[in-house]
Amino acid sequence: MRYSLRQIEVFLAIAHHENVSRAAEQLSLSQSAASGALKELENQFDVQLFDRIGKRLKLNEQGRHLRTKAESLLALATELQEDLSTDRALGNLKVGATLTIGNYLCVDLIEAYLNKAPDAHINLDIANTERIKRELLNFDIDVGMLEGEIQHPDLDIHTWREDKLICFCAPEHPLAATGKIERGELLSQAWVLREIGSGTRQSFDRAVGELGPQLNVRLELEQTEAIKRAVSKGLGLSCLSEICLEQDFKRGNLVALPCSELDLSRKLYLAVHKHKYRNASLEQWLKLCEAS
Repeated sequence: MRYSLRQIEVFLAIAHHENVSRAAEQLSLSQSAASGALKELENQFDVQLFDRIGKRLKLNEQGRHLRTKAESLLALATELQEDLSTDRALGNLKVGATLTIGNYLCVDLIEAYLNKAPDAHINLDIANTERIKRELLNFDIDVGMLEGEIQHPDLDIHTWREDKLICFCAPEHPLAATGKIERGELLSQAWVLREIGSGTRQSFDRAVGELGPQLNVRLELEQTEAIKRAVSKGLGLSCLSEICLEQDFKRGNLVALPCSELDLSRKLYLAVHKHKYRNASLEQWLKLCEAS
């Protein structure tokens, strides 16, 4: 074989960082060793995988074509190494999840996975939909769990489960006594919403339609708990998944405001890069998701 797995590792690290120094640091190599491995790989096959722009290396078309295959190859090699050295079929996993899923649904899944692979390590990255999408495309994570709708020809996306958003307010708010909100009242209220780019905001904006740009959005926050606290302090109404509000409604900290005129139903999604090698660890995680 005319290439080594080390050369493939160096190629993928440089593709990720677009910088030889950072790639070398990730792989615990000297900069000259990383640069030499890439140069040797290109010379062996008389190809150029990157466009050189100063100190930055940008994947060219040939490099992009080879990257997906290289990712699959390295993932398979890593799985083989784990099987040989630990006698375990299940290993480590990198999961990306949007806020509601990561904070309220993933813990049970992680527990179930670790019951089957006690020595494994799961890295959970909680971020908004757009960031999870970027991480999937960059092979930074093995699987994405999303509240927002995304589309990309390189991603395999399918529906995981149903969910529903609900508007809510503080117990002291005037609308709390009515226990509901009409569509015509949306514009007269202040709102505390998730940031643009999140799946929750995407679903809310779609539901309110043309009223969206006219809403009085007082705050945009990235954290669910911060939103709930702001609403409890009387800073406005909000709209989040029922999953993260169930206990607050039971305790009386917050009051649900159903709106029969808004379709606040949505779906949660699982996404994997089409060229990602689906090892036993990834397949087991997907199986646990489907069974949950």
